[in-house]
Amino acid sequence: MKAVLLTLGSLACAAIIAAGIWAWTPDRPRDLLERKYWDSATRYMEIGGTSLRVRITGPQHAPAVLLLHGFGSSLETWESWAQTLSDAYQVVRFDLPGCGMSEADRTGSYGDARSLELVKGLMDRLRIEKAALVGNSMGGRIAWRFAAAFPERTRKLVLISPDGFASPGFQYGKAPQIPAILNVMKYFLPRALLRTNLAAAYGDPSRLSDAVVDRYYELLLAPGNREAMIKRMQQSVLEDPIPKLRQITAPTLLLWGKKDQLIPFSNAADYLGALGNSRLISFADLGHVPHEESPAESLAAVAQFLSI
Repeated sequence: MKAVLLTLGSLACAAIIAAGIWAWTPDRPRDLLERKYWDSATRYMEIGGTSLRVRITGPQHAPAVLLLHGFGSSLETWESWAQTLSDAYQVVRFDLPGCGMSEADRTGSYGDARSLELVKGLMDRLRIEKAALVGNSMGGRIAWRFAAAFPERTRKLVLISPDGFASPGFQYGKAPQIPAILNVMKYFLPRALLRTNLAAAYGDPSRLSDAVVDRYYELLLAPGNREAMIKRMQQSVLEDPIPKLRQITAPTLLLWGKKDQLIPFSNAADYLGALGNSRLISFADLGHVPHEESPAESLAAVAQFLSI
């Protein structure tokens, strides 16, 4: 019996080791990622002491539109919108530190104050005095906080399922409790698990293509990104948004999918109640990322709003 138990124990250990080797997910070499996720409109720019990947399209002297991606995403999330908007606007998008192809922040800071510093620094570097800011989820929170802090630099505001109000696990004034098991993500990141998480952002998961999953997966494996993601989560301390939202003077358009499983559609009423000059466009069948899930449908209202 003892021999049988020892044999079973050895087999179990071997199975765990084999599973670990199979699931181990090393970083992707940066040069390989650059070959795939680069074009002539893309460059690295050092802003606030950190190297950011920036993509600029459209007429140089046209009104500027700055696109801010959400948590764990990259500037590619805006590809369909950017192609259309670039006909009439100078479209600027960039990867936040530790996202996409931007390096991890050299300061080690991933809070909102640092994000605002980088947005302002990029606008200053590009000599953009005033821009329309468009942000999704975390990027929406950065956008509205920028509009509150720098009203003179904000022409218009488009918020797509923006983050900012408290929710289960995210209280005002407290850093969220991050499960220790998430640290394992630095070493193991099964693609199937990532696809499941991404599907939750879609109203209709069948619209999530393999190409989009590949993009998220490969860019999450850029050197330093997984550790930076964990640090960003650890430093995400919310504060009551209403006082700052009431400071915003820029005309604001809210876009929200009613099938959003990540930030509840009911938050739209909270934003409308706090923002003075604002209106809401909702989508019955879309989720958290309408600009990815149904680009043409979601862009129509935005293009009209920006043109007024």
